[in-house]
Amino acid sequence: EQIIKPLMKDMPNLKIVMEHISTKDAVDYVMSAPENIKASITCHHLLYNRNALLVGGIRPHYYCLPILKRETHRQALLGAATSGSNKFFLGTDSAPHAVEVKEAACGCAGAYTAHCAVQLYAEAFESMGAMDKLEAFCSFHGADHYQLPRNTQKITLEKKAWIVPKRYSFGLSQLVPIRAGESVAWSIVPN
Repeated sequence: EQIIKPLMKDMPNLKIVMEHISTKDAVDYVMSAPENIKASITCHHLLYNRNALLVGGIRPHYYCLPILKRETHRQALLGAATSGSNKFFLGTDSAPHAVEVKEAACGCAGAYTAHCAVQLYAEAFESMGAMDKLEAFCSFHGADHYQLPRNTQKITLEKKAWIVPKRYSFGLSQLVPIRAGESVAWSIVPN
């Protein structure tokens, strides 16, 4: 109200992206906003709610900013992402942090998803029966908003589960990825 509305009035053609939205309020705002306002959504906000962070004790590798929210917010994000609307697109926000700074009294915010971001998005889209909308969300909507050429390279996803390593090397340290030691339902087929 205090920043975006006056900005839009002064610069009505300015392209605005709300990065990594995490609430139903943000979804509703973007849906009702002019065409020049869009939003990115992370795979972890589509798949997890605050229980992933808190149930069974604090799980620091699910601590990210914006923080994971209630299930009602996750469902709204999932609906927006899989709707086919060009107002929403991929924004991985993959944040690698060494295990010693994540598992600390004041741990760093950020979830490491780069090892399987596209596969996690595929799980989210499959859960909504919207696999036909995945490519546009991942590859077209963002590029079109920024008036960039669409990527001509392709990847192929296969419904083939694999186990995420518990840790990855990270410089002189290690990092713990999202889904460490757990299964991911989709794989990228090597070229």
